[in-house]
Amino acid sequence: MNEPTPAAKTSAEAVIQIQQLHKWYGELHVLNDINLDVAQSERIVICGPSGSGKSTLIRCINRLEEHQRGKIVVDGTHLTNDLKNIEKIRAEVGMVFQHFNLFPHLTILENLSLGPIWVRKTPKKEAEDTAMYYLEKVHIAEQAKKYPGQLSGGQQQRVAIARSLCMKPKIMLFDEPTSALDPEMVKEVLDVMISLAEEGMTMLVVTHEMGFAKSVAHRVIFMDAGQIVEQNDPHTFFDNPQHERTRLFLSQILH
Repeated sequence: MNEPTPAAKTSAEAVIQIQQLHKWYGELHVLNDINLDVAQSERIVICGPSGSGKSTLIRCINRLEEHQRGKIVVDGTHLTNDLKNIEKIRAEVGMVFQHFNLFPHLTILENLSLGPIWVRKTPKKEAEDTAMYYLEKVHIAEQAKKYPGQLSGGQQQRVAIARSLCMKPKIMLFDEPTSALDPEMVKEVLDVMISLAEEGMTMLVVTHEMGFAKSVAHRVIFMDAGQIVEQNDPHTFFDNPQHERTRLFLSQILH
């Protein structure tokens, strides 16, 4: 059962504001006039065909990709070329990728405590205590002394989520977090994401896991050819899509 969408939708109250966003790769217009406000604690699922711009969009939010036109404001900070602003935003925004990006030569505990020690100047003992707290939260505390290569894909992705949480972000971005996993490992990662959602984390999730979208999202956004084609609450989005392109996409992925 979905909770009501958070009421805050005005630009003044939004934790993420994206206005008239454009991005090109050479001649390719990958993001074309994107406008999106995200409220505190809102959970948004972004779906669409490959090459629709959905991953590029969320990567622009923490400057992993640079946009050429338009405005992005995250938690009151305007995202520009100013390195201080970029660092400030990255400190508040956690990101989990399709591939886990863990350091193979560091233990799980070291992978989690590295960021807080170096970026937030957290004392080592405190960083390790925080790391263990989040490893407990994702149900793999017993793996703390192991190396990433000793864990399954699902376990590694849960480590990656815990690593982001150790930075105590206000917003979490997920870029197809289950697409590199074997089917039996998908549920364990989605369960962790569902528990995060229940705690009120602001989340933008690029995924084809439509069951997750139905049960967790406040809003589902469909992108195609660099544009937001349709967005709505999950019930309306899945049961009564308004756009022909959305209907075609859903017919291809819903079995």
